[in-house]
Amino acid sequence: MTPLPAFTGFRLDGKRALVTGGGRGLGLAAAVALAQAGAEVTLAARSGAELEAACAAIRAQGARADFMVLDVTDPTAVKRAISSRPPFQILVNNAGMNRPKLLTETPDEDIDAVFALNVKATFYVSREVARSLQAAGLPGSFINVSSQMGHVGSPRRTLYCASKHAVEGMSKALAWELGPAGIRVNTLCPTFIETTLTAPMFEDASFRRFVLDKIALGRLGRIDEVMGRWCSSPATPPA
Repeated sequence: MTPLPAFTGFRLDGKRALVTGGGRGLGLAAAVALAQAGAEVTLAARSGAELEAACAAIRAQGARADFMVLDVTDPTAVKRAISSRPPFQILVNNAGMNRPKLLTETPDEDIDAVFALNVKATFYVSREVARSLQAAGLPGSFINVSSQMGHVGSPRRTLYCASKHAVEGMSKALAWELGPAGIRVNTLCPTFIETTLTAPMFEDASFRRFVLDKIALGRLGRIDEVMGRWCSSPATPPA
């Protein structure tokens, strides 16, 4: 009889996970998926009431979740919050933003805000989680939420594309740097997903048609279609 490969499943029992931007949208979906797979999940964001409600809902399903109110763009606060807790073996860098404008209409404050959250915060959180894991001699998995815009370009999204291309480059470098310590680094690059964040964009019928014309299925992605990816991101060799 032909021997078959063993399927170990995607259980994460005994693992600790940290999800930034965890109060809503894709971040909350990531937290739910990880918690349902058995991980003890910590949700981080600036909105305490939102986080508290999300954790209560996750715990009502019999899973384990807590939260930390944290501004991930503040490196001092990030270091203090993460170093005060046991190591997180799973990190989902999800916090991000987009301020779509033409290049010639993009103010400096938008450049600073988008890069602070999309790029610098990912660096800050990854750095502190990596420090904790390496000090404890533990392996881990980092999942950086990037975007299709980290691989292509689009009108009015020069700033967002620049930030997500930076996340892609950072992730490739981190895969090489952290791989020897048993820490995998991958990106997740969804197209447009229906969330409260993207809803206002699609009130513009012409923009909605522009987007749908570029998606083979002819529709926007759904949050539930991304949820399984948090627990099964492959160990992609860095390029």
